Amino acid sequence: MNDISSSSLSSDDASAIDGLREVYLQMRTELGKAIVGQHTVIEQLAICLFAQGHGLLMGVPGLAKTLLVSRLAQTMDLSFSRIQFTPDLMPMDITGTDILQQTTEGRRDFEFMKGPVFAHIVLADEINRAPSKTQAAMLEAMQEHRVTAAGRSWELEEPFFVLATQNPIEQEGTYPLPEAQLDRFMFMIEVDYPDLDEEMEIARVTTGDRQPELKQILDTERVQFYQQLVRRVPVPDHIYRFAARLARRTRPTDKETADWTKPLVNWGAGTRAVQYLILGAKSRAALLGSYMVRLEDVVAIAEPVMTHRVVTSFGAESEGVSARQIVARVVEELIKEA
Repeated sequence: MNDISSSSLSSDDASAIDGLREVYLQMRTELGKAIVGQHTVIEQLAICLFAQGHGLLMGVPGLAKTLLVSRLAQTMDLSFSRIQFTPDLMPMDITGTDILQQTTEGRRDFEFMKGPVFAHIVLADEINRAPSKTQAAMLEAMQEHRVTAAGRSWELEEPFFVLATQNPIEQEGTYPLPEAQLDRFMFMIEVDYPDLDEEMEIARVTTGDRQPELKQILDTERVQFYQQLVRRVPVPDHIYRFAARLARRTRPTDKETADWTKPLVNWGAGTRAVQYLILGAKSRAALLGSYMVRLEDVVAIAEPVMTHRVVTSFGAESEGVSARQIVARVVEELIKEA
């Protein structure tokens, strides 16, 4: 059954999707001047950006996570800031604070000085190193696109995009991210080691006397236009059903959940996972030039959407079964039934 729950794209929107595909190809070309390999990571970052979601990059040090985010900002006319999270980082260090200033009339008055979170693209480096009060301030910015400081609120300029990094190795001095904050990240993006040829090319590119200059491809207005365009991509009803069933099958209390899953999972993915599966599939379809979401779009983003939303049990840990493996098997079984 392939009934469409929303109207088909207009000719203008179809033409705009063709334009977005060309923009995406240009972005990949520009990033390829500075970043060797990591094609899947770049695709997932682009999907997050145009779906108006945030991304959590997971990988060991030295895999160019910070470089990739900064270069992504260079390809767009967007402001960029980097926040190094540390155990002594306070909320005002990221949101800003009131500073006593002297006015032109000679009086002294408090003026709010904006912090580094007031940028279009914010890189939260090692986000799990900050204490809970600072995490709460970051959570408000991610969810509400505003910050509260000194009893007043300020809206963040759109588009607002948080990319955070986590080091999976060194856990000393870290604060595990609460599930509520993890759930605000659209994707958990695994940044893996490059292969041999890529590593040799990285050495050539980064040890030379010239660093590549990247062209600006998009401005703020075009980014927002394409973000709204992504939301208009039609989705067949059976895709909505597939996404909802996929999330439900990770919940140990759901009647659809397979018997093998229940002892391995404490908590499954919530409704936000279904929303991000659909939004991510829309974004991927548009980036690849498709005028409608297909099943393969949902399958392609299932793991980065679902992995950090599935909380494994002690039994899974003792058997060496990861959340990623559980999600992959659930997806495989559901595809066979589709």
